[in-house]
Amino acid sequence: MRSGARIGKHLGAAGDEHRKDAKILLRVTAWVRPYATPLAISLGLLFVAGLLDLVGPWLTKIAIDQAIPHGDRALLAKVCLGYVGVLVATFLIGYVQYLLLIRTGQSIMHDLRTDLFGHLQRMGFRYFDRTPVGTTVSRVTSDVETLNELLTSGIVTIIADVVTLVGITIVLFWMNPGLAIISFAVLPFLVGASVFFRKKARDGFRATRERVAGMNTVMQETFSGIEVVKLFGREPTNDVLFEEQNAGCRDAWTDTVRAFSIFFPIVQFLLALALALILWNGGGRVIQGALTFGELVAFLQYVQRFFVPLRDLSEKYNVLQAAMAACERIFGILDRTPEEDFDRQPDLGHVSRIAGEIEFENVSFRYRDDEPVLENVSFRVHPGERVALVGATGAGKSTVLSLLLGFYRPTSGRILIDGQDLASLDPRTVRQRIGMVLQDVFLFSADVEWNVRMGDPSIGEDDFERALVTSRAKAVVDRLPLGKGELLGERGRSLSVGQRQLLSFARALARDPDVLLLDEATSSVDAETEGLIQEALEELLRGRTSIVVAHRLSTVRDADRLLVFHQGRVAESGTHDELLARRGLYARLVELQFGTREEEAA
Repeated sequence: MRSGARIGKHLGAAGDEHRKDAKILLRVTAWVRPYATPLAISLGLLFVAGLLDLVGPWLTKIAIDQAIPHGDRALLAKVCLGYVGVLVATFLIGYVQYLLLIRTGQSIMHDLRTDLFGHLQRMGFRYFDRTPVGTTVSRVTSDVETLNELLTSGIVTIIADVVTLVGITIVLFWMNPGLAIISFAVLPFLVGASVFFRKKARDGFRATRERVAGMNTVMQETFSGIEVVKLFGREPTNDVLFEEQNAGCRDAWTDTVRAFSIFFPIVQFLLALALALILWNGGGRVIQGALTFGELVAFLQYVQRFFVPLRDLSEKYNVLQAAMAACERIFGILDRTPEEDFDRQPDLGHVSRIAGEIEFENVSFRYRDDEPVLENVSFRVHPGERVALVGATGAGKSTVLSLLLGFYRPTSGRILIDGQDLASLDPRTVRQRIGMVLQDVFLFSADVEWNVRMGDPSIGEDDFERALVTSRAKAVVDRLPLGKGELLGERGRSLSVGQRQLLSFARALARDPDVLLLDEATSSVDAETEGLIQEALEELLRGRTSIVVAHRLSTVRDADRLLVFHQGRVAESGTHDELLARRGLYARLVELQFGTREEEAA
């Protein structure tokens, strides 16, 4: 009873997996449907090839039973020519079918990669906060390629094998129903073995893909931060981290192969058993005169060919399982609602200019279900006003800028821009009117001009040159061998920190922003470069609303107003002199940074 219950439970789980796979394949058809015509042609060619595959054993029967016993050389020649004709036709059909299938499969993968990449770009920052970059890259590259294997060498081949199986089954029962039943006696054992190894294969492929994603993550973090790795001697530690993922990938794949190393010999054994049963029974019938020798040989050939697609199906099973595991991860991303899919929100308002009135009304925010980063923050920035945000690390200053740019939405409260709720506006149009400069400047593997213009066709040559001059970056660009056409390399590593900072200013200025946000914009540069930036800022900030975040108080003491953040709240507000006179939190920050010499702070 217990054994029966276990078998029933196992079969029930297998049924659930079948239904799950069917749903996944049904979703894949959304990308397959536009290419239905070439796929139909490819399947049609496969069907013809499958029919031609049935001709060979029948020609053998004719040769053995008719041509050879009667010495009919003409008939034997026709049989041989028929064989050659079938081989040539099969080759030509296979050539056309394969080219058509590969091209169609690549087109489908192109569309899927495009959709997946676009979907990921519309995902909010919360997704990227929680998902390693290497894992995301694996979804777009290796997982999609695994699905391509399913389409090009999986599903279509499976269909061809099924056509062959059906055709051979019909021929076998037409030739000799009794022998056909005997040859099919082993099929229940084959089905049972397939069900048993199914879950092991799926689990193994799923574990393998996760380990591959883990390796990609380790490599991406290691090579992106290679300077830090070498500086702190992290190579041995990273070797251990990579080896952990690499060994896990090896072990997961080995477990999968181990399952198939048992399954494939089972298929071969069942084939040998079926042939032995046919030889025993069919041979007896030949001796009795109930069956011709040619029919027996043809029947054996058909049975062998019957097990070839069965073996192929079992081999394609690993492709199918790997693809199903990849599809689960791909659809796991596509099923996430993109937080920045603004094209599907036609009611969002658009802004062409920002006067500069910015207001936070009782804004609270938390990144996860933990302590709030901001709590009941309220303040107003007037047009043209320069406001500085100061406070200890983790006080919530940079989060204010992220919320203002719409990277995240407040947990509660609202943000107003020129009196309009930011939640009712398309953040893309808001971001076009806001210039942002970060401490950690990211430059793309492109030339200087592209990194400043960011591919925006609305930025003309005059705008580009003006941005370089105003940001004091023109001298830097003019010294480069190819000028504005100089390729900067990955993350702009060919430039110094200060040069990258100046180019980031030029990039922010190129759009002539109405509002400027500076997040630690001068904290990573030398004194000379900071002097250049301060000169540029004085010209840049004139007449613009600006919010500056900085730890070095010397860069913000000339602001119109300072907001002092402490534990996610605005603790103090006022000018530099007013806050010093209060001798509160800001005065303590000044004292910590400059010591007790108040004249230096002033």
